[in-house]
Amino acid sequence: MKILIITDAWYPQVNGVVQTLTKTRDHLVQMGHKAELITPESFRTIPCPTYPEIRLSIFPGKKIAEKIQVSQPDAIHIATEGPLGLAARRYATSHNLDFTTAFHTRFPEYIRSRTKLPLGATYALLRWFHSPAKNVMAPTNTVIRDLEKWQIGNPVLWPRGVDLTIFNPCNRNVKKPTGNIEKLNASIAKLDNATKPVFIYVGRVAVEKNLSGFLDLDLPGEKHVVGEGPALKTLKKKYPKVIFHDAHPTENLPAFYNRADVFVFPSRTDTFGLVLLEAMGCGLPVAAFPVTGPIDVVGESGAGILDNDLKKGCLAALKIDRKIVRMHAEKFSWKSATDIFFSHLTNAHKIVDRYQISKKPYKTNYRFGA
Repeated sequence: MKILIITDAWYPQVNGVVQTLTKTRDHLVQMGHKAELITPESFRTIPCPTYPEIRLSIFPGKKIAEKIQVSQPDAIHIATEGPLGLAARRYATSHNLDFTTAFHTRFPEYIRSRTKLPLGATYALLRWFHSPAKNVMAPTNTVIRDLEKWQIGNPVLWPRGVDLTIFNPCNRNVKKPTGNIEKLNASIAKLDNATKPVFIYVGRVAVEKNLSGFLDLDLPGEKHVVGEGPALKTLKKKYPKVIFHDAHPTENLPAFYNRADVFVFPSRTDTFGLVLLEAMGCGLPVAAFPVTGPIDVVGESGAGILDNDLKKGCLAALKIDRKIVRMHAEKFSWKSATDIFFSHLTNAHKIVDRYQISKKPYKTNYRFGA
């Protein structure tokens, strides 16, 4: 099949959406399909207010229409609700084309954290956006239930995976480092000389990630933060004892996970949290709140501690056997996740008589939705 994916989230952003779409495209190609992406790289863009690293495409409608007409795809997937997603939706609905969408990010909660806009207003907009889609792909069953509660489209499960060759307990040393080598070496030296135990967070440094929920804790050892974002400058000033490493390329991250003792995930708004899988792939135990994302990814696996008392969870996670954590991470496969993504695409059933979907992408988190 020729599959066209439209996304407003793309490089140089490094986040769960971009990683998910990159891995999905790569595995679709391995399956023998042609997967093309329309991204902001082909458009004039402006920085998003409060998120300058996110680029918003300006008046993309005409070019989107041209790209869809030239591509003549068998299936259209609109990954995001931004300007490109809106333009693709407009074209598809006006030309009676079937398409699928995805719910990657809890925008209503993010917007409320910045503007106090009621959730109902933003969810009403999302209800309108996703209503024509044949399927709305969501990363966990918990998110599916939330979408059903808000009456948003026809939600189906599209789980996530992790590259277990990169995120591996053996990858303590970076064989082929990318990015700023001096910065990487300086960060590794800080971790090697750290006062144990080391509690670490990796991801965007933004208000919706609730980093203060981690950094305010009275914990033994050291706290480390790896990532960039709009809240970085403020947090560096507020928490002078915390060690901030800024952002590092994906290939370098196992060196951080494998030198830490607990991965702390204080977010209460993530729909999934790919960094949870990355940490667990390296055998790093997780401490998090019992909310959407950690509940589905960690659950009662024994690979982490989910507790509303995050300090208690951090201290308990120190006692977890890293081999148990790695074993749980091995249940998550990008191949299985991509198989399921493909099964949800409109028209996919027409050419997949012999196609077999893996029935257990990971334990207790699967739902047919084709």
